[in-house]
Amino acid sequence: MKLQHKIDALFEAGTDEAGRGCLCGPVTAAAVILPLDFSHPTLNDSKQLSAKQRNELRPVIEKEAVAWAVAHVSPKEIDEINILNASILAMHRSIQKLKQKPDFIAVDGNRFKPLQDIPYHCQVKGDATYLNIAAASILAKTYRDEYMQKLSKDYPGYGWEKNAGYPTKEHRNAIRKFGVTPHHRLSFQLLPSQLNLFDS
Repeated sequence: MKLQHKIDALFEAGTDEAGRGCLCGPVTAAAVILPLDFSHPTLNDSKQLSAKQRNELRPVIEKEAVAWAVAHVSPKEIDEINILNASILAMHRSIQKLKQKPDFIAVDGNRFKPLQDIPYHCQVKGDATYLNIAAASILAKTYRDEYMQKLSKDYPGYGWEKNAGYPTKEHRNAIRKFGVTPHHRLSFQLLPSQLNLFDS
């Protein structure tokens, strides 16, 4: 499917998040305003691209975008307000960091909250439909992966440099063996049984 703009707004921001289903680390969102005439042959939903492709596209997006921004919401905040609200907060933060206020917001997914007076549209699988959401998905994913790779150096046993905090078998085995870290989301079911998780 050829990606497109949602509407012909002069400054239309696409926004998307990464890390919603992870057991640890922040939920990260990006917002991107692309020129109306922007096109790129490999720009697609970040989940459909290889890590190499995403990392190659990131500087292209940053250079060509009218404006772009990335924002994190911490595990502590996620535990306090829940992951849905944290995902929306991350998107709000990224949009508010844009150097150009958007005329319209295209949101990946089906949930959002009004931000200032900016009109918006939610689109399920929007990252596979609209250029600016696809660009935002790439920035959110690459910046979060980079964050987790740096974090993994302080917590080498959890495999975050590979699993980015998602609930892989390796990650859950490490939680059983080493326990939780300050970066884990305590409101999530970190282990299927929850047995012995906080006992030591």
